Amino acid sequence: MIEQDTIAQRQATEPSQSSLGWLGYGAVLSALASALATFLILAGATPLLPTHNVVIWVFLLNGVLIALLLGIVAWQTRKLVRERRAGAAAAGLHVRIVGLFSLVAVLPAILVAAVATVTLERGLDPWFTGALKDLMTNTVSIARSYREMQCRTLARETQLMAADLNRAKVLFDADRNLFREFMNSRAVFLGFPLAMIVDMDGSVVERIEAKKLENVPTPTEADLQEASNREALCLFPKSGNIFRSALKLDAHGGRVLYVAREVDPRALEFPQVAEAGVAFYEALDQKKAGIQIAFASMFTLIALIVLLSAVWFGLNFANRLVAPIRRLIHATDQVATGNFYVQVPVRRGEGDLGHLGETFNKMTSELRRQHDGLTAASDLMDRRRRFTEAVLAGVSAGVIGVNAKGQITIVNPSTEALLGTSHKELLGQPITMVLPEVAPLVEEMSQGRQRLMQQQIHISRRGKERTINVRVTSEQARGGQRDLVITLDDITDLVLAQRTSAWADVARRIAHEIKNPLTPIQLSAERIRRKYGKVITTDREVFDQCTDTIVRQVDDIKRMVDEFSSFARMPKPTIGNEDLAETIRQVIFMMKIAHPEIEFIDQVPAGSLIAPFDRRLVSQAVTNIVKNATEAIAAVPEDERGQGQISVLLDDTHPDYLILAVSDNGKGFPVEGRQRLLEPYMTTREGGTGLGLPIVAKILEDHGGGMELADNPAGKGGQVRMWIPKTKHVASEETLAASSRHDPRKASL
Repeated sequence: MIEQDTIAQRQATEPSQSSLGWLGYGAVLSALASALATFLILAGATPLLPTHNVVIWVFLLNGVLIALLLGIVAWQTRKLVRERRAGAAAAGLHVRIVGLFSLVAVLPAILVAAVATVTLERGLDPWFTGALKDLMTNTVSIARSYREMQCRTLARETQLMAADLNRAKVLFDADRNLFREFMNSRAVFLGFPLAMIVDMDGSVVERIEAKKLENVPTPTEADLQEASNREALCLFPKSGNIFRSALKLDAHGGRVLYVAREVDPRALEFPQVAEAGVAFYEALDQKKAGIQIAFASMFTLIALIVLLSAVWFGLNFANRLVAPIRRLIHATDQVATGNFYVQVPVRRGEGDLGHLGETFNKMTSELRRQHDGLTAASDLMDRRRRFTEAVLAGVSAGVIGVNAKGQITIVNPSTEALLGTSHKELLGQPITMVLPEVAPLVEEMSQGRQRLMQQQIHISRRGKERTINVRVTSEQARGGQRDLVITLDDITDLVLAQRTSAWADVARRIAHEIKNPLTPIQLSAERIRRKYGKVITTDREVFDQCTDTIVRQVDDIKRMVDEFSSFARMPKPTIGNEDLAETIRQVIFMMKIAHPEIEFIDQVPAGSLIAPFDRRLVSQAVTNIVKNATEAIAAVPEDERGQGQISVLLDDTHPDYLILAVSDNGKGFPVEGRQRLLEPYMTTREGGTGLGLPIVAKILEDHGGGMELADNPAGKGGQVRMWIPKTKHVASEETLAASSRHDPRKASL
């Protein structure tokens, strides 16, 4: 609405120019009437005789009217040129119309002027000679001398005033008001309406203006630099009748006295007038009859009046023709920028252009109505989109939107974290390429009529195997094609926790059921060996070997039962502020002593690294991992692996966790089912119980951390990543969920 009001105000300024239009009409009619009266008077067709005074007054009247017409035409031409340079609407069309009218008016006038000039030249003979010609010639010199005399007078009086002001320097320093009065009296006495003392930088120190002068130019930097302290500098005006003078004041530190005075306009105009008079005289000198000169002048005046009147009519017609077109162009530009509230003012008498304006207003009204409706719908959709994005961003499960073509249209941050890919790389990609594990489910969902399907899948990304619960839901859409929403819920930790809990319960039962008969069996075997060992004389070695085997196997079973019991009754960690770096260094030292054939690479930061953890349990966990690494190296022949190497890296750059990575160049971990090694009784080592890694995982989980099995990034072998929180951790479902969202396994080591 603001823009509409602005356009209305802007367009309202055009009719306000009607006053200028009425002035133009009056000037044109008056000029034509004056031209006709001049012709009748000079032709003697009126009772008014063409005396000298009458002719002068008639010519003056015509001159005034011509000047008025020139001013009106010049103003409109200036306005037209300014609009053209500014690139105003329809400015080109406006210029072409005005140019056409002007050409039509000028060409006949030039043709008639040429014919009249030839006629007068051939009809008149020169008859002025002698002293009169010399007098006319000297008139130009006299006029120029008069102007120079005015300048010398101004310079002389400027020097007088400068001398007075130099002498009054003491008064200037003592009393500025009194000095100003003195300067004013000298300016009035010498006839200077304006007098100033100006610094070299152009700032005015004192200004005396006895009389208001219009359009007095201020001294330029060049004027101030050119001013001398010996002779006043006289400045001729380019326009107007104000002479100026500048002179440096020695007593005032090089400041400049700048004065201005009005002079008789003839001092400036008369040289040109005199030159024109000489030219006119020389023209008359070639003519025979003076009366024909008057008629030639009359022709010139009338021709100018007619020419300017025709040009004005052309300008006025062009203005009236272009104005509605310009309003339409401007309004169209506003519509193109999105302003549908613009309305074109429609005036009477504009005919078809007025009807076009009414049609345009109806069009913008309809566009505004449709635009408002679309904007409201877009705002509603945008609000719904932002709400959906906010909901998806807060969902811990991964959400993928798939269109009917099978391309991904939307993903949430949880999906990016789960797949390890940014949304820019996922959007627009086929779901079968990004997540081929769900391709059969998506295909079945697309071909069937079910609205919901779900199943568990296993995915492996960047060496990490995860268990995902997938739910595929279709939208309620008409037709055969339907968009799908795929929900990915990472239940790896949940499944692992369930299995660990189940195995712990099994371990407790096995330990309880097996441990009770083990002691009697062992005692019975030892008693048999003691009581009957001396009696048996035959196959004594077999007897001793059998009883030793029973005792040894019972010890092995006890050890396994003890491990079951240890796993089932993992003690809660006693958290305290301990030095993790020192704990790891002690483990490395112990392993170096036990395995001198293996090269240990210590990448633990020097100094202390205090963190809240149970020193005994963490030391046990790290020892188990390093021990497993030595066994993995021993499982590979030396000629295949070369020098055995174990690298222990402790990274403290993560903001929330301390990350420990143990890498070896042994046999590594299997690709399939790698993460299941963290489950109880899952082992790939002959004779292993499958409880070492689960016990380590349980210790780290109780500390609020975790572990992960991966390939050795340096080459052949495996790597175990473990992380412990830097702050004290209280285990709960909420904190475990938060830990999974901010998984430090994504940190680069």
